[in-house]
Amino acid sequence: MGHFDHNAHHHRFLLDQVPAGARTALDVGCGHGGFARRLAARGLAVTAVDRYVDASIPGVEFRRADAVVDDLGGPYDFVSCVAALHHLPLRPALERLRSWVRPGGVVAVLGLAREETAADRALSLASVPLNHVVRWFRDDPRGDAPVRDATLSVREIKAVADSVLPGARFRRHLFWRYSMVWTAGAANSRTP
Repeated sequence: MGHFDHNAHHHRFLLDQVPAGARTALDVGCGHGGFARRLAARGLAVTAVDRYVDASIPGVEFRRADAVVDDLGGPYDFVSCVAALHHLPLRPALERLRSWVRPGGVVAVLGLAREETAADRALSLASVPLNHVVRWFRDDPRGDAPVRDATLSVREIKAVADSVLPGARFRRHLFWRYSMVWTAGAANSRTP
């Protein structure tokens, strides 16, 4: 029985958020580059950044950088942040994500949040037996990226996102994850 990568389980959902005609992508907090690799396999020119992990990803420009401080170029057609947002100061991180996406582009976050509601607890409870079953069939390598528990609930994250990424769509998922998807309007500003 191996390790089951809860983030990789949701990669297909994230890939479905890539806008039609997209050519460029930025993957923030890429870790070992599993999702960046999948974006590149779709023909996107991918820049992948991580502060802690060095990665070598064929077809992907990897940069060791701090997403809140460093210049990451852009604008991009698609900006992803997989299980990294809870490692960053929320408002500045959301402002940075917004600044990197071009009008009509998409920001897609797969995140971890603190349980707060009965619905949160029900999804967590449903995830426990599924997690054990899936682990029998999948053996995804565990990386050495830093691990941190989420301190904010989806409600708290949404309250901040509403002012930075108005109209972002939130959804709770199995395996202790939520998604936030935002499409930049024509008035999207590159400065937070």
